[in-house]
Formats: sequence, C-alpha cells, structure tokens
Amino acid sequence: MKLIIRLVILTALFAFLTLACQPSPVAPVSSAFPPTLPPFPTSTSAPLPEAISSEELAPVPLPLVPNFSHIVVIVFEDKEYGSVVGNGQLPYFNLLAGTYTLLTSYFSVSHPSLPNYLALIGGDTFGVIENCEDCFLAVPSLPDFIEQSGRTWKTYQDDMPDPCYTGSTMRYLQEHNPFVYFDSIRLDAQRCRRSVVPLAQLDGDLALNDLPNFVFIAPDICYSSNTCDLPLADAWLKQQIDKLYPVLESSGEPFLIILTWDEGESNLGCCGLSQPAGGRVATVLISPQVKQNFKDETPYSHYSILKTISEAWGLPQAGHAADAETNLIAAPWK
Repeated sequence: MKLIIRLVILTALFAFLTLACQPSPVAPVSSAFPPTLPPFPTSTSAPLPEAISSEELAPVPLPLVPNFSHIVVIVFEDKEYGSVVGNGQLPYFNLLAGTYTLLTSYFSVSHPSLPNYLALIGGDTFGVIENCEDCFLAVPSLPDFIEQSGRTWKTYQDDMPDPCYTGSTMRYLQEHNPFVYFDSIRLDAQRCRRSVVPLAQLDGDLALNDLPNFVFIAPDICYSSNTCDLPLADAWLKQQIDKLYPVLESSGEPFLIILTWDEGESNLGCCGLSQPAGGRVATVLISPQVKQNFKDETPYSHYSILKTISEAWGLPQAGHAADAETNLIAAPWK
C-alpha cells in the first residue's frame, strides 16, 4: 500500500515539474521584420557650419587710398597759402576748399618752379636749382609706372604749340611741363603725340569719353596766376571743373581732382624736406570719396601726392615718395 502511495506522489511531482519547465508562449513574429526605417536624410534645412580658419575670422583691412579710376592734377603758380585761402579774389577756389578737403599743412619742396614740377612726377628735384630748359633726365618717372600698370596718362599744357614742344613762348613756359624733361618721354615721338599735348585737346577727349586715367593740367602763365590777376585764374579753374566733374561723375567710378600750387613765397617746409623749402601752399582734394568740409592738418609735400597716387594704383614709389618722412594722404577718405 505504501508503495502505491509513493508511486502516485512521484507521478504527480513529475507532471508538475514538466509543466513548470515549459517555455512561456511568445507572440507570433510579424512578417514585416525587420521594421521599415525612414530613409536617412541626405540634407538638412540647417547644415552644420564648416570649420572657419582664424584668417577668415580676421577683418579685411580697408585700403589706405581708394583705387581711383581717374586722377587729375591741376597746378597753379607762386602763391603762399595765406594769399589763397580766404582770399575774396578766388571765390570759386575757396568754394571748393570749403566743400571738399583742404590740406592745411602742405608744402612745396623748393624754389623756383621747375624742381617742384619734377618732384610731383619724379620724386626728386634731381639737383635742379633753376628753371633750366636743357637739364634733361635719363630716369624713370610716374608715367612709366602708370603705363606698366596698364593705365593711361596725358598732360594737357595750356598754349603749348605742339606735342612735347621744347622751349618757351609768350604764354607757355617749358618749366611748367615736367614731362619733357624725362628722356624716355621727350625722345619717344609716339608717346609725345599721344600723351604730351596742348590743352585744346581736352575738349575732344571729354566729348569722346576718352579721358586717360592720369591727367596733369598746367594753365598758361596768365591763368596760372603767374603774371595775371587771381580772378582770371579762378574763372579759368571754374571753366575746367565744369567740364571735368560731370564727365568723371557720370562714370560712376571713384575719381580724384587735386588742386595745388607749384611753390609759395616763403621758404617754409616740413616732413623731411631740405631747408629752405618751397613754402606752404593751398591744396584741395575734390572727389565723392573725400570727406566734405574737412581740413586735414597732417604735414604733406609734393612728394605726398606722388606717394598717394602710387599707393592708390599699386605703383613703385619713386624717389622721396618712398621716404618714411613723406606722409601718405590717408585721412581725407570716407
């Protein structure tokens, strides 16, 4: 009897263990396994920024001088700053000086006229101490550098009889035409015909919209104030500006007109000039790119004009234009 009871207990225990060891039921697996994932995005509305170098983060410096499409220089004769600025006989010149930028500490480099003209385009007086007509120079000058840069130039000389005319007449003085003193210009007939011409050609060039990049205008000895009264020089200046400014402005490109005087009546100087120098003279910068009604008190000289033109166009700095004492004209630009 005991044996039967034990068999029953063992049978029941085996059945219980068999049921306990069965695995739990598992939900049927979907036929769509693995699940469909959304496509990987090929772009986003806000892409991650690329790495930026420290050089790209640095601000780009503004140029020291605008890259002018045209630069015009007009030179008058033999008046000190105090004889010009505020003089009622020069109402138009003073209107321009008050409207645009006036350089109040600008000095010519020497006496008499010719060394100053040579300085403006050659960067030196080359030892010239008189208004000689045969003191020619076998050295480069501003026109050479302008041509090498692919730009054009021309000087318009009032009452000059012919291109590259050497010698003087009743109203034209060779000493006011520095271009014929440089052999590379005077001895090249093609350059003479193209670029050293009488002022009468200016009207035609303006009509054809054929003004060169660099223009140097010298009035005759009357309109320069050399021998005639100041009102005549003032009226002549207005006539030239009335022609030039509308044409330059209509181009929509930066331009600059510089008015200056070859020498003053004193021996004042500045900024590394040999003493005695050529006196303090009135110099005005006319341009949409200059500050209006601005007076720049920085000491400048004729070499500063050459330095500034060279900086604007990336040209070599000739002679004293490269001197550290020669200040670049930088303050007036907007």
